[in-house]
Amino acid sequence: MLSHIFEVYFNVNTDLYMLDCFMEGLMKTIVKFAPVAMKEPENYEARANLMWTSSWAINGFIDGGKRQAWSCHPMEHQLSAVYDITHGLGLAILTPRWMEYCLNENTVGKFVQFGVNVFGIDASLPPMDIAHKAIDMLSEFLFKTLGLKSTLTDLGIDQTHFEEMARKAVNGGTLPGFIPLQQKDVENIYKMCL
Repeated sequence: MLSHIFEVYFNVNTDLYMLDCFMEGLMKTIVKFAPVAMKEPENYEARANLMWTSSWAINGFIDGGKRQAWSCHPMEHQLSAVYDITHGLGLAILTPRWMEYCLNENTVGKFVQFGVNVFGIDASLPPMDIAHKAIDMLSEFLFKTLGLKSTLTDLGIDQTHFEEMARKAVNGGTLPGFIPLQQKDVENIYKMCL
């Protein structure tokens, strides 16, 4: 759910404020209710909120009628193709590293918006501090709160196939998205996941 939202939300183009607010609400819902559903699988409120969120995360509404270029998904599809790893876990491991790799002076504003509006980080902090803290809080949510494996090494994956996987992910060109990624960029992100 988070990945489907992130790959629309993290966009350098100015989009509808309303859609950003809507996506932030979906993300906050996941952060609030995913841990509840894991501890209390029969909790109807938690499961209902997550089911609605999952539907809105992928039904096309948040795209605002535009076709979005996703980059984490093609990278993860290569992980799942080569290794016995679930799509969601692969995305969880890749996403915070992809965020770190994409973070720069041109993209920092979106990370600030994410950190302040989803995780409640103090907006008066320096922008790069907010951005790094937001990525750290996402990692803590995924790997500590939800208890997901945090690295490819934890899954017994090494860099043997990274070059081939990166080449296939970019399909011989540039992988579009929040920032354009070349084959070497994708390899570097895979390595950050070890």
